[in-house]
Amino acid sequence: MQSRLAWLLAGFGLAAAAMSRFLRTPAPPPLPPQAPPEPDPRAEELAERIAASRGIVDEREQFEEAETPVDEADPETRRRHVHERGRAALERMRDPDA
Repeated sequence: MQSRLAWLLAGFGLAAAAMSRFLRTPAPPPLPPQAPPEPDPRAEELAERIAASRGIVDEREQFEEAETPVDEADPETRRRHVHERGRAALERMRDPDA
């Protein structure tokens, strides 16, 4: 009885090995070497646009350095200055000879 079971198990093992050998997918063939792709003509245009935008960023930083930060701003001084300019403009409008 044990020898029959051993032969049966050995047969299943051989059948499984044979099935796995036949059902295994073959490896795909290696790809042929390809020539390097040609450079994209839009790449140069994009590089120029990026370089131009860097210049704009530098200009913006210089502009923002000249501004008064919010925590250093004095709204009362600004308000007085605006009112003085408004009064001066009103005086010029009232006195056309000046």
